[in-house]
Amino acid sequence: MGPIRRSAPRLLLLLACAALAFSPAQAQRKKYRDKPANHPLNCPYTRGDAKILEAAGILSIGGFSFGKEDSTQALDDYFGSDDVRWVETPHFKIGMGLGPYKIDIKEKAKILGELKRLAEHMPEIKPEKVRVLDPWLRAYLYAQRAEDLWTQMQGILGVTDEDFPSGEEPWNTVGKYMGIGPYLGEKGKLEILILPSQVGSSAYLRHYFGLLTKMTQRWNIIDRDVLHLVIHTQQGSLDDDAALHGHFVFNLSQQLVNAYKHYSYETPIWIREGLAHWLERYINPKHNTFNGSEGAAAIRVNKADWNKPTRILVQKGDAISLAALMRVQGFGELELEHHFTVWSMFDYMMTVHPGFVGKLLDEIKGLLNEQFVDDGSTLEDRHRAAFKKHLGLTYSQFDRHWREWVLQTY
Repeated sequence: MGPIRRSAPRLLLLLACAALAFSPAQAQRKKYRDKPANHPLNCPYTRGDAKILEAAGILSIGGFSFGKEDSTQALDDYFGSDDVRWVETPHFKIGMGLGPYKIDIKEKAKILGELKRLAEHMPEIKPEKVRVLDPWLRAYLYAQRAEDLWTQMQGILGVTDEDFPSGEEPWNTVGKYMGIGPYLGEKGKLEILILPSQVGSSAYLRHYFGLLTKMTQRWNIIDRDVLHLVIHTQQGSLDDDAALHGHFVFNLSQQLVNAYKHYSYETPIWIREGLAHWLERYINPKHNTFNGSEGAAAIRVNKADWNKPTRILVQKGDAISLAALMRVQGFGELELEHHFTVWSMFDYMMTVHPGFVGKLLDEIKGLLNEQFVDDGSTLEDRHRAAFKKHLGLTYSQFDRHWREWVLQTY
């Protein structure tokens, strides 16, 4: 290229002004148009900059193992698109496949607060100017929400990351058993894939896991020791971000309970469902998720007020007892009033005995037999004993205390 001619200063000035007219995001999209949409260089907020990502608590935005594949590139090839934004955080691997989302006025304040937190380490995010969440922002938003739930769950459980083994060596049977890996006891990070269509979700689950389901799926990838969650937004009202956020927390919290001290046997259904309801309704009580049994539709009720129907159940003496809840073997056995009850029992415990839930899960998770093998055969006895040990209550006494609290509180 020859030297710039002295007759061109006006042209250079015009080009400089034109460049200033583009936002950094526009400049990045223009510069890397030859790259896939989900390529790190096409992220307008980080540009794949390692320092920005590290400051934001993001370890990677693509290229990691996920699901049954060794690389996100293989999944891009499977989907036949570059629509999924991949984000790895300290505790999660997330695939966000949703498109742009226009922020509703009713959720603006909440999302603005979340965007401001992201902007602390991603200065290209201008929270007050955001009217539409683009795919990158949605990916980072849900990564932040996942880590928020992780922190909240660790607070409930009364643990920190340091309480769990590295997973590099088998447990030596010395000290307290806390599972086999660093992620609440699992070896692998929890994985979440969010897709825009039921067809795409069903095809993915069938192709990789042989599952025939049209709904959200929680799965255990045993050979990698990873808990995997797949959500699509063509169910219920999940095209609404508030509903999706709640649904996300409802399902991810159950995976976190499963992960705690390793997923080797099932935790009582009333605990998983009750805690998940409590956490979801903590975000927004207008949207509620219900687990269904295999092959059966889940309950669909978006009733914001659960206080009144729970109070009526207690007044009539129709509320299911804790002893009966412990006999529930499948989600399909739970009727609507049972959901009210398990949510309210957690509301009571988290309000009146906030440390008890962590102590209860500590007592019934990570149980071993004499050969130091995970064994949940004594779970029911340990569950009953935990109420006596930490609350000084039998099941029937707990029922009575809970009912009295409902009548006083709701």
